[in-house]
Amino acid sequence: MRIVLIGQQAFGKSVLDAILDAGQDEVVAVFCSPDKEGQREDPLKLGAIERGIPVYQPARFRSEEAIKQFQDLYSELCVMAYVTDIVPMQMIQGPLYGTIQYHPSLLPLHRGPSSINWPIMMGEKKTGLTIFWPDEGLDTGPILLQKEVVIEPDDTLGSVYFNHLYPMGVEAMLESIDLVRDGTAPSIVQDESKATYESWARSKDARIDWSQPAQQIYDVIRGCNPQPGAHTTHADERLKIFDSRIGASDNSGSEPGTIIAIADDGFEVATGDGSVMVNRVQRKGAKKEPAAEFASAAGLKIGDRLG
Repeated sequence: MRIVLIGQQAFGKSVLDAILDAGQDEVVAVFCSPDKEGQREDPLKLGAIERGIPVYQPARFRSEEAIKQFQDLYSELCVMAYVTDIVPMQMIQGPLYGTIQYHPSLLPLHRGPSSINWPIMMGEKKTGLTIFWPDEGLDTGPILLQKEVVIEPDDTLGSVYFNHLYPMGVEAMLESIDLVRDGTAPSIVQDESKATYESWARSKDARIDWSQPAQQIYDVIRGCNPQPGAHTTHADERLKIFDSRIGASDNSGSEPGTIIAIADDGFEVATGDGSVMVNRVQRKGAKKEPAAEFASAAGLKIGDRLG
């Protein structure tokens, strides 16, 4: 098939490489976001250039120029791999067999842009990925293929994505392309009664409330690791918390947010029903550092309060 790939960054490049290496289809063009001053060029763009594939970088995918560029390619399938811009229906419906898109959740659950963060932050035990046929809605189109992923007790946003949803997503894209080419690709309408939507996981969502149960706090920390980074305050300065674990101590009657222990690998903070052991932090304007080093440099002591 003649394929147009719309995407960005490392995931988009991995999908491009996988399609080309499979040798079954021709990628006639790549569409990605424009270069940003002071930032490195998109890996997808560079990968396409290296492979001799035309690259289009429209300022707006909905512009008449971008739509005409897309239509003039006479593609048979559009593949969307990590797309954050709004792609117009003229592009989505233009190819002979339509468009397929990757989404890192088990649709209709967790529609929206931070669909990997939220299942972890909410303490869910599984998530997954969906390849679907996009329509006018946001992540609402019929499902082509899904794969499940177990969220282990100590998984983070980073481990779920890089160890599971990224490599599985590339494989699922290839599998879906095969199904489209063979004429056997399903189109299963999503069950709207089960649909959920969450917006971006932003700084306000990542603020730690130490009065909450330890498990709930831990889920927020790992669901925001590495982005956007769960945070609290120390001495009126924001302190981001990354690596952590459920503490071994109860809070011994201490007020939530109180430092109850300091060890070689970090410090322990009282919560609403137990404690969280903090292992890695980041001060404002500084690099990430071991929590024990921060504790020493900041003069942190038992009885101090965070938040």
